[in-house]
Formats: sequence, structure tokens, C-alpha cells
Amino acid sequence: MRGVKVILTDIDDTLTLHGRLPASAYKALEDLRKAGFIVIPITGRPAGWCDHIARMWPVDGIVGENGAFYFRYDDEHRRMLRVYGQPSEERRINSGKLESIAARVLKEFPGTAIASDQAYREIDIAIDFCEDVPALPLATAESIRQFFEKEGAVAKVSSIHVNAWFGRHDKLTMTRRMLAECFRIDVDQARQHVVYAGDSPNDAPMFAFFPNSVGVANVVPYKEIMAHLPRYVTQTEGGDGFAELAKALLEARHG
Repeated sequence: MRGVKVILTDIDDTLTLHGRLPASAYKALEDLRKAGFIVIPITGRPAGWCDHIARMWPVDGIVGENGAFYFRYDDEHRRMLRVYGQPSEERRINSGKLESIAARVLKEFPGTAIASDQAYREIDIAIDFCEDVPALPLATAESIRQFFEKEGAVAKVSSIHVNAWFGRHDKLTMTRRMLAECFRIDVDQARQHVVYAGDSPNDAPMFAFFPNSVGVANVVPYKEIMAHLPRYVTQTEGGDGFAELAKALLEARHG
């Protein structure tokens, strides 16, 4: 733990707890950054949210919409750096295709809805199966994922949404790019200095790549459908679990 320099973390049900950001998690982010760690949320949440988080939270930037872009706010020059994995015209065309597929998904899977944060998305589309609709079985989310994949899209299941997009980007590819371009860190060479924290199936590729992978306690129900599991699991859930991780890292650094 003393060798860790970078903290990457999912947001929903990793930093949040029962849909809210607890003070314990926000303080953990602040304490980690004050201690000199590079802190970056890696999320499926939309561009509009990510702009706010990059500006307002104690973080060093954010990767959003499952790797479609990274945002980093330059405090000194008071400007936002926005880097996308696809040019704007490609994003526009793909959005139209996704909307067409999503309309069929809503008919095929009653009880689902377009995610309430869709208006703030620029690249992917999110189908709500758990957040603002009565919770549907995880098997339904898996079936929705397969529906999108049959149409040639990439789709991932989070704890609340099924996110789908066209393109080769994912959380890991954009994280790799951000760390290289903003911090001159070659993540392939320095992965032992990185911790990744998450909670659900769409975190599995990150759990596989980073040896210091940590699941908050609410990851356990997903273990049967995840190809890769975290190496460590906290005792507590959500944001409290993240605070537990932060406390261990801070004590190791100062102990």
C-alpha cells in the first residue's frame, strides 16, 4: 500500500451509498488528494455530471460515460480540458443509431426506461433497470446487454443502468490515455502503483487489469456473473467502503 500513487474509483454504489454521496466518501477523496494521491473517478455517468465533478469535487479529473472522454479542470488557467475518443460527427451518427435500438429495448423489456440523466450524455445511451424504476432482476439487465450486443454495440451492466455505445473505447483505454497525457504515467508499467475501486460487472475489466483492485462489500452479489473479481473486498458497502479503503492507504503512507 505504501507504493500506491493513483486512486481510480467508480462512483455509483462505490462512492455513493443508497443513491447518495455520504460525507465519509467525500472527505476520503479530499484527504487522499491532500495527501498527494492522484484521485480520478472512472464512471458511466454523463458528460454534464462529469463537468460538474471535475470542477467542484476534490479530484484530479474524471473519465466519463464508460471511457468516452476525460475531463480535467485547470484551476490555474480556469479552463476545462475535454478529450474525446471519437470526433463529433461520429458521435452524432452513433447517437442516432443508439436511440433507435433503445426504443426497441423499451418495448422488449417492460418496466425499463431511458435513464433520467440521458439528457446530459454525449456518447452513450443508458437504460434504467434499477435507479428510478422499480428494480428489475439482474437477469433482465443481462438480456438487455445481449440485445445491444446483437446490434453491434458495446454494452455494460452497472448497478443501476445498462450502458451501450458504438466504438472501441472503455474505461481502461481512456484511463490509460488520461494518465499518460496528464500525468506522464505509463499505466502498463506502473499498474502496481494504482488502486482501482468498484462495485459491479462493468468494473470487471479494471479488476482484471489492476492487481490492487478493491470491491466495496456490495460487489459480492455480482460475483457469479463477473469474469474477473477484485482482489480485495471491504467490510462495508458503498461510500463507507471507499472511506475504509482510503483510511488504510493513508495509514500506510503515514505509518
